[in-house]
Amino acid sequence: MKMLFENWRGFLTEVKNLVCPPATQDLELNTKNRDSAIHAEHIQYGPLNVDEPGDYWEEIAEYWNTTVEAAMASKCGNCTAFDISPRMKECMPGETSDEDGELGYCWMHHFKCHSARSCRTWAKGGPIEDDDISADWQERSNISDENE
Repeated sequence: MKMLFENWRGFLTEVKNLVCPPATQDLELNTKNRDSAIHAEHIQYGPLNVDEPGDYWEEIAEYWNTTVEAAMASKCGNCTAFDISPRMKECMPGETSDEDGELGYCWMHHFKCHSARSCRTWAKGGPIEDDDISADWQERSNISDENE
């Protein structure tokens, strides 16, 4: 009986730790985190409108000391922190894709972000498409309702 109780307690702890990130459920928190990422000099999430990007790609290419083409190939959709795993898709509200891409979760900056955008903290290696990898990112991020 003791072993059953310990297994059950372990299961409950795991479920509690892997709930949807708060920003996927709280529009105000998501907007706050996203707006912070837009305005932070070291992040510069954008472009605001992917159909009319203005000089966003030129500016980020200059920041990265690369070509506009290389910058435009470095989007949230292929960033190591962009989570589109099945469990994260369950956390998203309604339809999460459009003709430009899809909505995912950014583990670096804790907000719902669009695959067609980018930021200065982009890192090669994504997207996250596996629930186990998603869970690992969540465990390492140590986010909770209290500290996000």
